Amino acid sequence: QVQLVESGGGLVQPGGSLRLSCAASGSIFSIYVMGWYRQGPGKQRDVVATITSGGVINYADTVKGRFTISRDNAKNTVHLQMNSLKPEDTAVYYCNVHLFNGATVYDAWGQGTQVTVSS
Repeated sequence: QVQLVESGGGLVQPGGSLRLSCAASGSIFSIYVMGWYRQGPGKQRDVVATITSGGVINYADTVKGRFTISRDNAKNTVHLQMNSLKPEDTAVYYCNVHLFNGATVYDAWGQGTQVTVSS
């Protein structure tokens, strides 16, 4: 089994910043892609940013220039630095890891962390 532990969510005013972190542990042979998704009230879960083991990064258009994703391959951690936050960024943010556990390739999800942007 793989466990993902997220941290860093909270309440912030518009224009503020937050940093999310996710640490993966357990039966991990290789991690291919790490990423962040979010689900706003009444909306579907959408990708925010992803980063491959080789450092290839993709961002949703809505966060480009404001969010920065990074990862530490040695520690199996991924971070999301969120700047210039807007009320529309309010959502539950989920960490996702696409990995190989030695037997199969699958996606693991974190429990989600709430980010609320409000004055």
